[in-house]
Amino acid sequence: MSNEEKITMLEKKLKTLQMYYAAALADSVYRYGTEGILDKIIEQKRAEQLKGGAEVAVRLGVKEPKNAFENVQELCGCANWICTDTENGFEAVATSCMLCTISKKMGNFSPCQIYCLSPIEAMLKSVSPNADIFVMDTLWNSDKCKVNIKLE
Repeated sequence: MSNEEKITMLEKKLKTLQMYYAAALADSVYRYGTEGILDKIIEQKRAEQLKGGAEVAVRLGVKEPKNAFENVQELCGCANWICTDTENGFEAVATSCMLCTISKKMGNFSPCQIYCLSPIEAMLKSVSPNADIFVMDTLWNSDKCKVNIKLE
C-alpha cells in the first residue's frame, strides 16, 4: 500500500470517527432534552468547561483566541469556522455543522451551547480572559453560526 493510499485510508477513518462522535453528542442532547434536563446540564457543563478551559486549550494547542475555533474544527470536523479580523477582535462564522445537522434530524434540542460554543468560549477565555463573546446566530435557527469576539 502506497503512502498516499495509507493517508486516504486514515482520512476516511478520521471522518468516520468524527461522524460517530457528533452522533453520540447529538444523542446525548436528545436524551437530556426529552428528560427535561438539558438547560440544567448546559449550565453545569458551561461552569465545568470554563473551569477547565485552560487545560483543554493546552491539549488542543490553543495559543491565541482564533485557535479556539480553528483547532476545534480541525479535530472534530463539525463546523466549518472561518475567522475574519474586525476592528476590535474577530468574527467567527460557520455555514455548516455536522453536529447541528444530526441533532436536527433527531429532535428539537440544540447542541450548540453545550458542545460547541461553551467549550470554545472556555478555551478562548483561557488565552484571552478579558475577551467578550457575542453569539449573534447559530445554525440551529439560522443559515449560519456567527460569533463576534471583542478582544480590547
